[in-house]
Amino acid sequence: MFGGLTMKDNQDRPAGKSDADVKDSRRDRLKLALRENLKRRKSQARGRSDADASSENADASLNDASREKP
Repeated sequence: MFGGLTMKDNQDRPAGKSDADVKDSRRDRLKLALRENLKRRKSQARGRSDADASSENADASLNDASREKP
């Protein structure tokens, strides 16, 4: 064992990469995935709020049209 790693652990890591390099690349992948997930969720939330606003406006228009005028 060298530095707490066995030979099997060294085989899982890409050749020529240190622990810090592997952690940095993993961190970068996670950052990108989180950023894309946030963009998707914001877009979905905007779509839901737009749909809710348009349905509320349609309901209000129907209610106004059905009222009797004095």
